[in-house]
Amino acid sequence: MHTLPSPAPEPPLPILFQDDSLVAIHKPSGLLVHRTVLDRHETRFAVQLLRDQIGRHVFPVHRLDRGTSGVLLFALDKDTARLLTRQFEAQQVDKRYLAIVRGHPPEAGSIDHALSRERDDLEFQGEASSQAAQEARTDYRRLAVAEIPYAVDRYPSSRYALVELTPHTGRRHQIRRHLKHIAHPIIGDSTFGKGRHNRLFQALYGSQRMLLACTRMALTHPHTGAPLVLEAPVDGDFVRVMDGLGWGAQVATLQACR
Repeated sequence: MHTLPSPAPEPPLPILFQDDSLVAIHKPSGLLVHRTVLDRHETRFAVQLLRDQIGRHVFPVHRLDRGTSGVLLFALDKDTARLLTRQFEAQQVDKRYLAIVRGHPPEAGSIDHALSRERDDLEFQGEASSQAAQEARTDYRRLAVAEIPYAVDRYPSSRYALVELTPHTGRRHQIRRHLKHIAHPIIGDSTFGKGRHNRLFQALYGSQRMLLACTRMALTHPHTGAPLVLEAPVDGDFVRVMDGLGWGAQVATLQACR
């Protein structure tokens, strides 16, 4: 009688920081933070994997979309979760993202564009739930540009850029929606991006992900008051695309000057 092989064990999530009250990981692209009715068949979640990995309950205090990689912070108790959530709500947490976008945006700018509310799956949507657009602002800085000899739209070549983004509000899908608003959508974004550009990057670079990553988060430790800086450099498909566009060493120099 043949027995089925045991499933391969889950690889551990990369831990960026951990103490008695909080833990930060480098979330891979494609991993949900927690269970959602929109992906009811998914069985892998960061909350569950991290809980099993460290043997403690964890409380997410912010979100990253499934396709976004990078710094993801959890509290290890409810009191810490409450204190961290206050920092996020008061816009006291400095977050930096990298994205590869279509086109060549200006060297720097601020996207000040209100966004209609997008609710969580189980959020109350009754009469008391406002439908009004919410203030939202994202600053950006262009780090590198490239032009490749492939016709995607009506031009014989296609332009792309690497941008660093700093969201000052925390609206759902804010960065993705803001970049779409200025006509520079993120490559690999199946909801707010352009399918023809996404497919080109799959064919040229084997990229199967949305090219958006939270690379840095700076906050105040909720109990000690000490500054805490968490960093998660891009890897995998993201690095392969940057190398393919000729940005490798140039990007490290530009980021060091921020």
